[in-house]
Amino acid sequence: MLVKKYEAVLFDLDGTLLPMDYDGFIKGYLGLLCQKVGYLGYGAKELVGAMWQGVGAMVKNDGTMTNCDAFWKAFAGVFGDKVYEDIPVFDKFYTEEFHGAKAFTGENPLALKAVELARKAADKVVLATNPIFPSQATSSRLSWIGLSYGDFDFVTDYYNSGYCKPSPKYYVDIAQKMGVDATKCLMVGNNTEEDIVAAAAAGMDTYLITDCLLCEKEMPECKKGTFAEFIEFMS
Repeated sequence: MLVKKYEAVLFDLDGTLLPMDYDGFIKGYLGLLCQKVGYLGYGAKELVGAMWQGVGAMVKNDGTMTNCDAFWKAFAGVFGDKVYEDIPVFDKFYTEEFHGAKAFTGENPLALKAVELARKAADKVVLATNPIFPSQATSSRLSWIGLSYGDFDFVTDYYNSGYCKPSPKYYVDIAQKMGVDATKCLMVGNNTEEDIVAAAAAGMDTYLITDCLLCEKEMPECKKGTFAEFIEFMS
């Protein structure tokens, strides 16, 4: 049972609100992307490699630029500046063909209930999904579980973020943007390193969702349970 009032409750998306096998989802999603942009001259092997280079650049980002700029700078380092002309094609993919990746995820009828309970428990509710995707991709993934940007006070994406998980600065940045005390926030996620250890390092309380558990290192000491048990905790 929830015994304290938070200033903000933060939710991870992939593997938390949206059940998935992360590796299977990424493989399926990248396969769809390769099909979409191949006609522009992006070979599948080179494209996947460049995507991971872009992700690496975002993870290393120190807040001096947006993750969007960090990604496309790294991506252009592989394919050249022509990639900037193709950004609208990639954006369109995330609003259209990307929906095919729903097949690589699961259902969560309790997602909306969790957000509703968080709204009662805190002044602010944040979708703290690792901001390596554009907003179009995040909006699409939210729609698969009956949620939208409008259900949250703030959603991190690669346009509005300059840090990534597992940097504690990612969480500090969210708290500053929302005008809340990090020590009075609850982060809910399924990745021990990215969601739990990193958020705790920023001073946040944490709850580990175990349904699609990703344990990067040893299991940290924290509140934990299945998504159904989290609903009971918040009720």
